[in-house]
Amino acid sequence: MSSTDSTDPTDSTNSAAFPRQFARSRRFSLGVPRHFTVSPDGSRVLFVRTVSGTDPVGRLWQYEDGAERLVVDPALLVGAGGGPVPEEERLLRERARERSVGVVSYATDDAARLVAFALSGALWAVRTDGGIPFSVSAAGPVVDPRPSPDGRHIAYVSRRSFHVVDLTGADLQLACAEGPEISYGLAEYVAAESMHRLRGYWWAPDSRHVLVARVDTGPVERRYVSDPADPATPPQAIPYPAAGTPNAEVSLQLLSLEGERVEVDWDRKTYEYLVDAGWDAHGPYLAVQSRDQRIVRTLSVDPATGATEVLHERTDPAWVELIDGTPARTASGALVLPEDDGDTRYLTVNGRRVTPEGLQLCAVLGVEGERVLFTASEDPLETHVWCHEPGHGSRRLSRGPGRYTGVGRGGTVVLAGVTPRGNEVGVLRGTEPGTGTGTGLGTGKDTGTGSAGEAGSASEAGSAGEVPYETLASLAEEPAVTPRPLHLTLGERQLRGALFLPSWHREGAGKLPVLLDPYGGPAMQLVGRARGWFTCVSQWFAEQGFAVLVVDGRGTSNRGPAWEKAIHGDQLTPALEDQVDALRSAGGRFGDLDLTRVAIRGWSFGGFLAAAAVLHHPDIFHAAVAGAPPTDQRLYDTHWKERFLGHPEEQPENYVRSSLIGHGHLLRRPLLLVHGLADDNVAAAHTLRFSAELLAAGKPHSVLPLPGATHLPAGDAVNEQLLHFQRDFLLDALARRVDGG
Repeated sequence: MSSTDSTDPTDSTNSAAFPRQFARSRRFSLGVPRHFTVSPDGSRVLFVRTVSGTDPVGRLWQYEDGAERLVVDPALLVGAGGGPVPEEERLLRERARERSVGVVSYATDDAARLVAFALSGALWAVRTDGGIPFSVSAAGPVVDPRPSPDGRHIAYVSRRSFHVVDLTGADLQLACAEGPEISYGLAEYVAAESMHRLRGYWWAPDSRHVLVARVDTGPVERRYVSDPADPATPPQAIPYPAAGTPNAEVSLQLLSLEGERVEVDWDRKTYEYLVDAGWDAHGPYLAVQSRDQRIVRTLSVDPATGATEVLHERTDPAWVELIDGTPARTASGALVLPEDDGDTRYLTVNGRRVTPEGLQLCAVLGVEGERVLFTASEDPLETHVWCHEPGHGSRRLSRGPGRYTGVGRGGTVVLAGVTPRGNEVGVLRGTEPGTGTGTGLGTGKDTGTGSAGEAGSASEAGSAGEVPYETLASLAEEPAVTPRPLHLTLGERQLRGALFLPSWHREGAGKLPVLLDPYGGPAMQLVGRARGWFTCVSQWFAEQGFAVLVVDGRGTSNRGPAWEKAIHGDQLTPALEDQVDALRSAGGRFGDLDLTRVAIRGWSFGGFLAAAAVLHHPDIFHAAVAGAPPTDQRLYDTHWKERFLGHPEEQPENYVRSSLIGHGHLLRRPLLLVHGLADDNVAAAHTLRFSAELLAAGKPHSVLPLPGATHLPAGDAVNEQLLHFQRDFLLDALARRVDGG
């Protein structure tokens, strides 16, 4: 059993440097190009990137004519630093899992000539034709500034009120928050955290009107997050809608620069979730969802009256999966939507399927004319960027192995991929509609060559030539360890797994303790042909002497609707069964795996799985580290948890079987619980209450509290030492098992 054909003897030595590198590079995210915008003619690409793999300050760049140009460097802006980040902005960054500072996000006008961004609450703008950044007077701390399509105004939110300012500083307050529980133009908690909607307003194409969300958190329960390490700081009140409790009341208003206001009318009692919204040449539109999440409606809006009309309705007996970028409309007004049928999630345009069976739609990236750019997966180990246009079918643009996303406009597509070599960004030219080119980074694939209603089977595009592409440099650090995943298909359910072995291990030289390193839950895949930060961490644990097994079981994404919804009503049993089955299958295939010494670690849902493993299968799992585990599912938010388990008052048994609370008396193995005390996603109460239950049952365990840490702990020292702490705990626990039997 060899982990690789060629072994780098330095990996074992280099692994000592990895934890510090992992922490200071912020999971290797620094130095990676991201947040792309393409100009209408496709000639220019705007993006954000730090200047090295350890520098945390984001800067704005423009790529044109084969060269990069620095557009905004926050360090050069007088008065741009030092001020506090508004609380609403901090929360947006937390929901987006943002790890850098400086220019972390921006927005442009339709021509991509005017850019607006916020720095420490101040409003800044810059023109991309070579001008220098300039400050724009604002009424207060600025959140989420966005220029109007014509570039003459910038909208923003300040102190929960909605403003529009022109470039001379003339400010209009179009909507004033009526009280501390009201906000205009911001996404509520469940939208940002569970629906991936970070926006709260949308400009009209005429640049004179804006569709704005009004959020009333009055009905929502409050949670109070404090830092016990700093008792002088008062707690922060967070509106958090736990499962079974009231949501925020969300409505929409059509506002004009002349001060007119029209309320958008839909059945908000039945469809209380605002999934997404937009405004195109055909008018405003929105998607709304019922509380039980079994119905999603796409509505058009009459901008004069606010009246709505149902354009489409999706239903599902479990839940309707929300797909990023949908609904959307083409230039002709054709609706772009997902459709689940059997075990395939299709892309549909104007009600017709345009992708073949087995190709799983992941997200819609954008619509230009009649052309739709989207991501899809035909292999659970890869995600690719595809393009559909009438008369040319659906064709794949990205080629090499990896997980790709992108953005396109004016015949140019930016392909951002996490590949086996790390983060790579290619700028692909010459993909204009109707050219038949655009086959990606090398020869691509073509699925269907007929009308929008014809979906062919995937096959090699033999006549397609290779299209030149350019690259945007990633300045991310090269990991000190080189992941060597052995990709496996395990068990009767064909579970996708990856086995990481120490670079120094030789088959037959000795037994290795096994460490399972899963996430294993919805909306995330860890197993793939890509070098993500998590594969580097798994390899680092392997270099410490483990055989590390990572498995994506039922409930994870991109393997079809039936696979995703196998956890409906029970988020624990299928997910844990798949980890057990994969372990047994791998142990049967590889004799060097010591199944008498098995540990498991994970964070968030992975932490939940880790703790559940030692509770329910102590005969198989002998030690666990559970980071930020949701131990009581009733403490989690409405939209995310009711999606899988239903309403807790109607289906309480689902919450009982899917929680760790109530099962603490089963613990027989060493368990380390780790939790950030400022976590407002999975509250520290999950760990503290579970620890109290374990203590009351006389079950020894360890708890590592992280003062001031949120759901993703920040701070180089904390992240560096966390890896060491987990390793030492697990090695010690497994060693004591050998010594003590």
